[in-house]
Amino acid sequence: MLTQRSERVRQARKLTRRAGREKTGQFLAEGAQAVREAVRAGSDRVIEVFVTPAAKARHADIVDTAESAGVGVHLADDDALAGLSETVTPQGIVAVCRSLAASVDDVPWLGPPGAPGGRPSSPGLLVAVLVEAQDPGNAGTVIRCADAAGAAAVVLTSGSVDPQSGKAVRASAGSLFHLPVVTGATAAVVIDRLRDGGYTVLAADGTGVQDLDDAEAAGLLSRPTAWLFGNEARGLSDDVLELADHVVRVPIYGQAESLNLATAAAVCLYASARAQR
Repeated sequence: MLTQRSERVRQARKLTRRAGREKTGQFLAEGAQAVREAVRAGSDRVIEVFVTPAAKARHADIVDTAESAGVGVHLADDDALAGLSETVTPQGIVAVCRSLAASVDDVPWLGPPGAPGGRPSSPGLLVAVLVEAQDPGNAGTVIRCADAAGAAAVVLTSGSVDPQSGKAVRASAGSLFHLPVVTGATAAVVIDRLRDGGYTVLAADGTGVQDLDDAEAAGLLSRPTAWLFGNEARGLSDDVLELADHVVRVPIYGQAESLNLATAAAVCLYASARAQR
């Protein structure tokens, strides 16, 4: 039985900090849903799983899937799992995973134009781009919404929160393992690559002349679309707005001042998903 002083647990605990994740190329997936999706992704994604005896009994299906995939499963006490958790009430199961973050050059259809053999066409009709988003809960929720809406990828531009932080992974509810999540590139580079790939770039911003209903009526949402969503406090900068093909606002029918980032993203992504289908 591993304890919080065990070397495996001590090394895993370093992954609760961004510096530890960046140094090792690993991150933690905490909770039954996140670990379930992680182990379904296979041993190329999951290095090992820590679980308390009680959680092992509750989640025997997850443990069986992990062991069948050749993933090491380690029994650990409650204190050890609490040290790997960022929640008030830990669920008693945590997976150590290999980094999923990709660069724009790792995703073939975002690769540089003129690459040998030509650049393949885009695999989907919808991409979500978070521009300098700072809240990990929002980042994870947008990843989950994008997955549910059938998006081809989520991009977090340079200056954004780490999508593999504990809160972001939990908020994604396993969707982090379902689609490419691109990090590290500037908004200008991302927009340039997307436009070269045939996407119409729509900026979600309250300054838009068109609202979402107008955009749908004009046929903008039925095209291959990349949505830009801005920083929670500042929104999208004027420079980024100028790079977009269209600036679109979510209509407010009641008295609310605005919608938060994740809610606005869900509305826009699903509007596009419906129009494209």
